Amino acid sequence: MAGKIKHYFAGGNTARGFFSLFEECLAGLERVFILKGGPGTGKSTLMKNIGAKWLEKGFDLEFLHCSSDPHSIDGVIIRELKIGVVDGTAPHIIEPKVPGVVEEYVNLGEAWDSERLALKKERIVDLNSRIQLAFRSAYETFEEALKIHDDWEKIYISNMDFEKANKLTDKLADLFFNDAALNKHSDVKHRFLGAATPEGAVDFVPNLTEDIARRFFIKGRPGSGKSTMLKKLAAEAESKGIDVEIYHCGFDPHSLDMLIFRELGIAIFDSTAPHEYFPSREGDEIIDLYGTIIEMGTDEIFAEKIKHYSQSYQEKMKQAISYLAQAKGLRDELESIYIAAMDFAIVDTYKDRINAEIKRIVK
Repeated sequence: MAGKIKHYFAGGNTARGFFSLFEECLAGLERVFILKGGPGTGKSTLMKNIGAKWLEKGFDLEFLHCSSDPHSIDGVIIRELKIGVVDGTAPHIIEPKVPGVVEEYVNLGEAWDSERLALKKERIVDLNSRIQLAFRSAYETFEEALKIHDDWEKIYISNMDFEKANKLTDKLADLFFNDAALNKHSDVKHRFLGAATPEGAVDFVPNLTEDIARRFFIKGRPGSGKSTMLKKLAAEAESKGIDVEIYHCGFDPHSLDMLIFRELGIAIFDSTAPHEYFPSREGDEIIDLYGTIIEMGTDEIFAEKIKHYSQSYQEKMKQAISYLAQAKGLRDELESIYIAAMDFAIVDTYKDRINAEIKRIVK
C-alpha cells in the first residue's frame, strides 16, 4: 500500500523577511542530500520523483513546499528512514554540521552549459537584481501591514479579561493532557502550516489534520490571545513529554497558528482568515474567544477604527502579494534561461544515485 504525504512549509515570506525553519524541519535526520544549482535546474522535479518512488513502496513522506511557488517543493523527507533531500540554495541556505557523513552536497550546476549561460549574463544579472528588489518590496510592505495589525490588536487587548483567558487555557490543558506525563523527552517540530505566496495565502490545514480525531477551531479577533494560548499549551505538552508539532504564523513567525499532538489525536488551531475553517466532521469543536474573554460590544464601540485598520491591512497585504507575483514572473523567465542550458540526463543520474543510496539504507 502506498504511503501518505504531509504537506507544509519550512520557510515563509513574512513581515520579518524570509524566515527559515529548515534547520528545525531537518532535525533528527541522519542523511541529508543538499541540492545546489540555479533556478530551473530541476531540483523540485528531482525531489518529487524521488518522493514518488518511495511513496509507492509504502513510505510516508513530508513535502516542504516553496513559499515563492507553492506548486514546487523545497524538500522531501522520509522520516522513517531519517533521510531528506532539500534545496540548499538561497534564501534557505543550509549549513552542514557533519559534511560527508550526514549531509552531502549534490551540485546540479554540473549539468548546465556554462558557455550558453554566459551569453545571457547581462539578462541573468538584471533579472536577479529585479527579483531581489521585488522580494525586498514585499517584505517591507508586509512589515507595514504588521504595524497596522498591531494597532488593530490593541483594541481587543485593551478589552480582554486576562484572568478568563488564563482559566480557559488551563481548562484546555486539563482536557488535552489530563495530568498525563510520558516518561520521555518531547519531540518538538517547528513548521509553517501556510505561507504568503504569489497566489495569495496557501495553507495545508486539511491535509495536516486529516488523521486527527479531535480538532479545536479557535475563533477570535486580532489580539484576542490565540497565539499566547497556543504557546502555553505547547510548553505544557513539552513539559509532560508529549510530542508536539508547532506551526508558526506565515505572516508573523513569532506567533503560532496551530499545534498538533498526534499521540493524543488532537489539533488546535487559529481558524480565522486567511486560514478560516469550520467544523465538518465528528470530533470538531469551536472555541470562540469573542464574548468569552473579550468584552461583548467591543466590535460596535470601535467599529470605525476596526474598519479603517481592516481595510488598510488588506490593502497592504494585497500590495505585498503583488510584489511576490512580480518576483515569480521574473523568476520564471530566469528559470527558462537555465532550462535551455541544462542537460537533464545528468540530473537524472543524480536522482538515480540518491535513490540507490536510499535503497542501500533501506536494506
